[in-house]
Amino acid sequence: MSENPDPARGPRAPSPRRRRRVLRWAVTLLAVGGLTAYLPWLWVMRQSDGHVHRLADAPSADVTLVLGAGLTPSGRPSPYLAARLDVAKALLDAGKTQVILVSGDNRTEDYDEPTAMRDYLVGQGVAAWRIVLDFAGRDTYDSCARAQRIFGVDRLLVVSQGYHVPRAVATCRALGLDAEAVGDWSVEPLSNGATWRWGEFRERGAAWKTVWDLLTRRDPVLGAPESGVRDALNRARR
Repeated sequence: MSENPDPARGPRAPSPRRRRRVLRWAVTLLAVGGLTAYLPWLWVMRQSDGHVHRLADAPSADVTLVLGAGLTPSGRPSPYLAARLDVAKALLDAGKTQVILVSGDNRTEDYDEPTAMRDYLVGQGVAAWRIVLDFAGRDTYDSCARAQRIFGVDRLLVVSQGYHVPRAVATCRALGLDAEAVGDWSVEPLSNGATWRWGEFRERGAAWKTVWDLLTRRDPVLGAPESGVRDALNRARR
């Protein structure tokens, strides 16, 4: 018969074998949790593989979609947004696109991204008739969905910063658009890269929202179909 444990000695410590088993379970749970957390981003990377380009090797498409990226206090495009617009102009100058669809936020009267984007492009020498404004591109999903459902676009180039274009093109393609992405990396040195690194980090979390939007097929702000893209393309082909 075994002796009763001595109460004065306190509870018996776990055996080495038990400690190893608990440690293995903890490591496994952490690994599974970490993988699950990254699944949406892994999906983004898989969906965008082969569809992200630099300006020099960008394919051609009649329409280029430029996503909003904020305004300065004076109402001009932020440096990040200006860089995106510069890429779109370069695509136009190279004959790789014909019409630029600028999509941004205009939910309040004193914040108008699309008009600021158009004015910037016109100031850079782009003909105003080649620019079509989407005033309800409140996020990446909305801009892609509205390009298809409101403006009747089925094939496009989507322009944003290099860290953002994988999610942007994955979103467009998941919605049924024949989309290719053209990224901008010129602004990465700004703020010693801190803003860029934050953008990269933010994209991992934003992938969760994208997957949710796609699974639920959330409706963006909608309205009557608009002929602006079609009219501009008809003019460009004359």
